[in-house]
Amino acid sequence: MPDKLSFRVVGSGSASAARAAVFYTAHSTIETPVFMPVGTQATVKSMSPLELRQCGCSIILANTYHLHLRPGAGLISEAKGLHKFESWNGSILTDSGGFQVFSLRDISKITDDGVEFQSHIDGSRHFFSPERVMEIQHDLGADIIMVFDECPPSSAEPAKVEAAVDRTLVWAKRCLEHHHKLHFYHGYPQHLFGIVQGGVLEPLRERCARELVAMNFPGYAIGGLAVGEDMQTMYKTARFTARHLPENKPRYLMGVGTPIDILECIDAGIDMFDCVLPTRNARNGSAFTSEGKLNIRNAAYTKDFESPLDKSCTCYACSNFSRAYIRHLYMAGEILAIRLMTLHNIHFYMELTRTARERILDDTFSEWKREAIAKMLG
Repeated sequence: MPDKLSFRVVGSGSASAARAAVFYTAHSTIETPVFMPVGTQATVKSMSPLELRQCGCSIILANTYHLHLRPGAGLISEAKGLHKFESWNGSILTDSGGFQVFSLRDISKITDDGVEFQSHIDGSRHFFSPERVMEIQHDLGADIIMVFDECPPSSAEPAKVEAAVDRTLVWAKRCLEHHHKLHFYHGYPQHLFGIVQGGVLEPLRERCARELVAMNFPGYAIGGLAVGEDMQTMYKTARFTARHLPENKPRYLMGVGTPIDILECIDAGIDMFDCVLPTRNARNGSAFTSEGKLNIRNAAYTKDFESPLDKSCTCYACSNFSRAYIRHLYMAGEILAIRLMTLHNIHFYMELTRTARERILDDTFSEWKREAIAKMLG
């Protein structure tokens, strides 16, 4: 099967760069803007595949670094890939593991060949090269896979950011060449995305984007943001980078973010988003709502028998349970509290991007975005 990704823009805003599009993988139709829940260990924490489908999820993430360490890509390949292994019939995107191994800089050895790193689980030594990362992701069998890139810390000096861009570009070419040498292990195309690095330095972002576009990837990610810079700088850099990426291919902003971040970056022309916040915040007792974040631990909800987490939400949690009940579950340490909070947060994110798409298509996105953000900020 050819490694081609059919991507079509079906609507755009007259007052912003926001756009609605559709593309297809072997496992699902993906309508953008789209939020992709993070399933680090081949599971979106506390959620079943059925619940994800009921929330409207068409694509989820898995993490190459973590699955390489446990249970191992070979075992997942033997199970006929991630889709079979985790009983998920939608699309899957795997990251390259680059962010994780570079976050272990104190226990890693970085060379032009790749990165030798120490497992956070048992201290064992491992080596990721661009070629090895391609082999692991082919074993995992995700529909969309990512090049191995160098993600510099937000505090890096310009010279080090430039060196990371140089290495990212060399590794992207190596990934692309090795990807084309590998067969599709599980019988369907795997689409390889390039990743634009460059910190918040626009000349480096432009150069990295230009050289990756020349390599003709099926899609492009913007990496290295939301790693410590202020939000306005992040929005500005994402908008600038998106302008240097093709109109006819998907644009994916990695690891972003809050509902407001997502709306601002949809406005900048981004199509795809992922973030751990919906699940992580749920485990910490925090719900995202149309009126801003809600901390279920707040004693004010002890006797709130009438209000759901979000009065505007139609998810299972909001349709059936009060804040008082969910607070009781959370304070008692009951697993159901985390499940209900996670279900709500995932549903909220899916509805946010679905509504954004509708508003782009009827050309009311900019006004709706301003109103939605103002309401969330209170």
